[in-house]
Amino acid sequence: MFKGVPLTLGIEEEYQIVDAETRELACYVDKILPNGQVRLQGQVKEEFMQSQIEVGSQVCKDVHEVREEVRRLRGTLIEIAEADNKRIVAAATHPFSRWIDQTITPRLRYKALEENMQEIARRLLIFGMHVHVGIGDLELTIDIFNQVRYFLPHLLALSTSSPFWDGRRTGLMSYRSVVFESLPRTGVPDSFASYADYDRMMCTLEQVGVIDDRTKVWWDVRPHPKFKTLEFRVCDICTYVEDAVCIVAMVQALVAFLVDLRLGNRSWRIYHRDLIRENKWRAVRHGIHGELIDFGRSKAVPFEELVDEMVDLLRPYAEHLGSWEEVKRARRIVREGTSADHQLRVYEETGGDLKAVVDWLVQETKRGVVG
Repeated sequence: MFKGVPLTLGIEEEYQIVDAETRELACYVDKILPNGQVRLQGQVKEEFMQSQIEVGSQVCKDVHEVREEVRRLRGTLIEIAEADNKRIVAAATHPFSRWIDQTITPRLRYKALEENMQEIARRLLIFGMHVHVGIGDLELTIDIFNQVRYFLPHLLALSTSSPFWDGRRTGLMSYRSVVFESLPRTGVPDSFASYADYDRMMCTLEQVGVIDDRTKVWWDVRPHPKFKTLEFRVCDICTYVEDAVCIVAMVQALVAFLVDLRLGNRSWRIYHRDLIRENKWRAVRHGIHGELIDFGRSKAVPFEELVDEMVDLLRPYAEHLGSWEEVKRARRIVREGTSADHQLRVYEETGGDLKAVVDWLVQETKRGVVG
């Protein structure tokens, strides 16, 4: 089973920095970062906005190491922030802080992004979670990339945490996805015939000056040009640590399943990008509560049923990887709701109090972490 494929893991999370009194986003990364860099060294960095901070795990061999990394990274930043009367929040949008009030980090990369994208870039007050899986072989990476696109809407639905924007209930469960897709080179990518086919496209973009490095292709899944991993970028950041670990476990088991198919000269069917985009829209709009299209049956199916099927499909791989308990948590997410569901519940129960939503996010971001 997937012999010779490392399936190592990494996770990156982008957090909100929030003022404890106002619950507004705080342009405070320059005050938190020095202490964070001392304690976390190369695992913490600033992001596009001064109210954002990003962490990246060490390379992990399994989901148990991922859990400990996320707990340690979150816990350390929470401790540093609280010493300055600030809070750390894991949610893909802030319930009411406005992008127009934020300060862009004065780094050349971010200033160039703003100059190139203008107002589109200035609206990027969003926070995501990226999962890396080590595959090693470039040709195999592209093959898995092609197949795994089908499952991107499923992963997004399980992670939704952005139902609010600019103080309003958007009616969507992942408004972050809508904001991010206003950029070029985002969303569900097309498939490629081979790694050489992918490389030709990247070379064309580089040669004509569209990009100066391949990290500026921001698809929902991509071969990472520096880490040599397959990077999943579709998800909102999860408020609960255990939900994040569940999704990492599902991603690893899913890659293992698809590698096993490939090594057995089989493959998951490659579907047209626009069909996958339709399912992504359904995940953006309804999260875990709607239906996704089962293209093999040409039928819309309740998400709960699809998750049951997906979990059953992945079970032998998860058991082999020691992550069955984490993978089957997906069923609990469907039963109990994602962060977006819980935020909306707090909003309704408090008569539309968005500060109460922030308080809930602060509390639940801390749940299960260590300092």
